[in-house]
Amino acid sequence: MSAPIKYAVFGSGSWATAIVKMLCENLEEVGWYMRSVYIKEHLLKEQHNPSYLSSVEFNTSQLKISNDINGMATYADVLIFVIPSAFIHDELLKLEVDLKGKTIVSAVKGIMPETGKLVGEHFHDVYNITFENIAVIAGPCHAEEVALERLSYLTIACADEAKAKQIARALASNYIKTSTSDDVIGIEYAVMLKNIYAIAAGIAHGLGYGDNFQSVLMSNAIREMKRFIKKRHKMKRNINDSAYLGDLLVTGYSIFSRNRMFGNMIGKGYTVKSAQMEMNMVAEGYYATKSAYDLIEKNERKDKLPIITAAYAILYEGKDPKRIFQKLTEKLD
Repeated sequence: MSAPIKYAVFGSGSWATAIVKMLCENLEEVGWYMRSVYIKEHLLKEQHNPSYLSSVEFNTSQLKISNDINGMATYADVLIFVIPSAFIHDELLKLEVDLKGKTIVSAVKGIMPETGKLVGEHFHDVYNITFENIAVIAGPCHAEEVALERLSYLTIACADEAKAKQIARALASNYIKTSTSDDVIGIEYAVMLKNIYAIAAGIAHGLGYGDNFQSVLMSNAIREMKRFIKKRHKMKRNINDSAYLGDLLVTGYSIFSRNRMFGNMIGKGYTVKSAQMEMNMVAEGYYATKSAYDLIEKNERKDKLPIITAAYAILYEGKDPKRIFQKLTEKLD
């Protein structure tokens, strides 16, 4: 009888905590790497993450928690990375073990700013992981609703359908519905882009735009997303599937969306730095905006992607949100 497949989650934020919770529904043991010694010790003593989703209680006998990234990478067969895109590059520099034969899963919601590459591409280029051993997790699925065990949906994308289904089974439960896809690159881009559009939705709300405009903004956002992804990875996909449109909508509208919250603060007059300090959480869309803008600056006309261009002007060029959105309204239909 073959040994059970070992899973490990890398990261200690809310989404990482939610994924560990999902895995604990199905597995006898779940590995969990976190950089913080404080969070590790608190979890082992108090059975919950002190900083994120603290209402979720864990049976710590199920958890193999470590501050040693190489030890955890050696332990696991399936490595799920949930470290924010702004920090994952430096964490991966600590990796010294051979990852050959392991399955790498990205639950990171952004491009690596140091390289401009998707996380999956980085693992392929640097660690020689075959694309058949790289997977991506997409929503629509907020960590806060996982904590409340509200019905949520995940899509697992992998070129190897059997691996996608195996990861999907490990995450599924009575409150988590899972499906699979082979559009690894397209979904990884979609996961990044929806956070940018959520920031734009938040800015609009902060500026006082109503639901009518929000609906126009989101309908334009999905078309913009389609153009962006098609330019980089042409294949047959339905952009209206939940991994694309569904994840975009929940991130753009939900009260749990930290990217929308961040944008809302910008719209109300906060500076980027003051909004980041007050939130005390990472808004992935901030970093994704620069990565996406850098990609389109090299490859295409900015007027074809006006929402990304507007977000960049506000977040990185310090332009007045009110004036930028007045111009944006003329470009949407």
